[in-house]
Amino acid sequence: MNLQHLTSLTTPIGLYEHCLGTNPRVQHGYCTDDVARGLMFIERLPHKSRESSRLADIYLDFLAGAQSPDGGVCNRRTADGLWDGQATVHDHWGRALWAWGTSLRQGRDSSRAAKSFGHFEISAKRRSPFLRSMMFAALGASEVLQVLPGNRTAENLLMAAIESIPLPTPGRWPWPEARLTYANAVIPEVMMLGGVYFNDPQLIRQGKQLLLWLIDLQSIAGRLSVIPHFGWSPGQPLPAYDQQPIEVAALVDACCTAYELTSDPMWREAALLGRSWFDGNNDQGIPMHDSVTGAGFDALTATGRNENAGAESTISYLSVASRTEILVGVAA
Repeated sequence: MNLQHLTSLTTPIGLYEHCLGTNPRVQHGYCTDDVARGLMFIERLPHKSRESSRLADIYLDFLAGAQSPDGGVCNRRTADGLWDGQATVHDHWGRALWAWGTSLRQGRDSSRAAKSFGHFEISAKRRSPFLRSMMFAALGASEVLQVLPGNRTAENLLMAAIESIPLPTPGRWPWPEARLTYANAVIPEVMMLGGVYFNDPQLIRQGKQLLLWLIDLQSIAGRLSVIPHFGWSPGQPLPAYDQQPIEVAALVDACCTAYELTSDPMWREAALLGRSWFDGNNDQGIPMHDSVTGAGFDALTATGRNENAGAESTISYLSVASRTEILVGVAA
């Protein structure tokens, strides 16, 4: 993995959120959402290095500092290192739990894994009224349960997340919400993982069907054409813009999970469409990453691409590149 740009965004206390071009917008500071993504990406790498371990330690220390004693998590930190705002259970709370669970299961450092599990247990006792927050948290719980099956805190969180998914109206469109919004593929991914853990074949089947529907909706002539940043409802035109790398990364994650659970090559091929989206097989025919620096660009637009390369987009690209590289190796 080319960590050049990711490293350039990382300081001893965090990961800058935004860029102007490839230059960090220092005045915008750091956010927990991106640092959690960073820790997940690093811990998933099959081959660790001294540099990747250094980054993981920075990101874990950041997440530890973001956590309040009651399990809430603060999302904003200034460039001076001051925490800004209240600790809540919004998306960054869920992503922090996801990162801690990933560090426990997939990390190679036992000290970091132990610290991550300690933080997970504190925040996993909370619940969020927001669906995406619960989905992100559930993915962390699933990671924990693959290492510690029967862990009551993780089981309860995973079950609460599954129960928070709305039931679609029979005979109408299959999505459990009235509108597709962001990181949509996390919902069927949680359904599949929850179905496996709780031995619920119907939930597994529903998750696979929903993921396949989502892929079909976002595929045109052998390429991905993902839902735009403002969401999508039936009757609105597609393709639409801006398309964001996080949507591709979420879809690839879910397809990788489906492939791990079923070994069906259909899911591997769908995940590889995500990699090719970054390589230029998209609605504008333009690469969405810089192969020299490892930067990922912020959005595919109606006129090309947004040339800014912030943390979210860069990690989305690096995550997709890493996960699909592993898939290709498995297939070989």
